[in-house]
Amino acid sequence: MAVYTHLGAEDLAQLLAHYDVGRLLSFKGIAEGVSNSNWLLETTQGRFILTMYERRIETDDLPFFLGLLDHLSAANCPVPRTIHDCDGAAYRMVDGKAVALIEFLPGLSPSTPTEAQARSVGAALGQMHRAAQDYPGTRNSTLEPQDTLEILDQCGTDALAGIDPALPDILPIGARIVADWPEHLPGSIIHSDLFPDNVLMLGDEVTGMIDFYFAATGAMAYDLAVTHAAWCFDDTGEACDPALGAALIAGYESLRPLSDEERAALPLLAQGACLRFIASRAQDWLETPEDALVRRKDPMDFMRRLEFYRANGQSAFA
Repeated sequence: MAVYTHLGAEDLAQLLAHYDVGRLLSFKGIAEGVSNSNWLLETTQGRFILTMYERRIETDDLPFFLGLLDHLSAANCPVPRTIHDCDGAAYRMVDGKAVALIEFLPGLSPSTPTEAQARSVGAALGQMHRAAQDYPGTRNSTLEPQDTLEILDQCGTDALAGIDPALPDILPIGARIVADWPEHLPGSIIHSDLFPDNVLMLGDEVTGMIDFYFAATGAMAYDLAVTHAAWCFDDTGEACDPALGAALIAGYESLRPLSDEERAALPLLAQGACLRFIASRAQDWLETPEDALVRRKDPMDFMRRLEFYRANGQSAFA
C-alpha cells in the first residue's frame, strides 16, 4: 500500500455519497507498500479501506480480484469483502483511475512472527486454497519466472549494479530457474503475496488476509513457497528461522497435505518467489517517484534468501 495520488476531504466525501456507508468523519493515507494509493476512512457507520489502483493492475482484472474477495468471505475465509456502491458496482472511476471500497478488518500485522502465528497463517492459506478451487474466475499470472527475468533484463546490468554491485548476478541464476521451473503442480487461485504486512492478527488468530491484487491461477505449493520466503527470515534475508518454516508448513498441511511432488519442488519454487521479489523491488527502486509517500525496498534482501534456498535445498523445508 502507498499514496501516489492525493485526494482531499471533499473528493472523498463526494465519492462516499455513492455508497451506503454513512458520512465521512476522518481519513488518512496509508504509507506501506508500493503499488496502489490507499486510505483508511472512518464514517458514521464504521471504518473502510479505499484503494486507488495505480500500478501493475489492469482495470479489466478488477472483477476477478474483487469477486474473489466476496467468494472467499462467503466461504468464511478471513478476507475483507468488497463494499459495492448503491448501483451494485464493485468499483468506480475517479479521474480516470479505478477505486474500490473494502471492508476494514481488525488486527495488526506481526513485525516479529511467532511459531503459533506462522502455523495459523499456514492454516489460513490452506483454507483459502481449498475455498478458491471452486471460484469461477481465472487469471493468468504476469509474474511467472520468465516474466520477472524479463523485468530484470529490462532494468539493465548497469542499473542493477547501481543498486548493488552483486545484483547483476541474478541474471544467470534467473535463467536457470526459468529452465528448471516445474509444471503441472496442483493449482487453485493463489494469493502470491502473503507477506506479514498482508496479514492481520489478534494474538495468534488470523483476522484478515488482505491485498489480493497479485492473485492468479497458479500452483498452490508456489504460494506456500512465497509465504515461506516472506515469513521465515529476518528483514535483511540473512537469517532463516527453521522453526517458523516448520510451523508454517504444519499449519498448511493441517488443512491441505502436500503431495510428494509438491514437497520436492519447494526449493525451486522458493527460488522463483525470490526472483520475482528481486525483480519487482529493483524495478520499484528505479521507477518510484522521489515525492511518493512510499519506502523503497532493497532487492538484495531477497537475493540473500534465494542463495539460502540454493545452498540448502530440501533441508530448508525440513
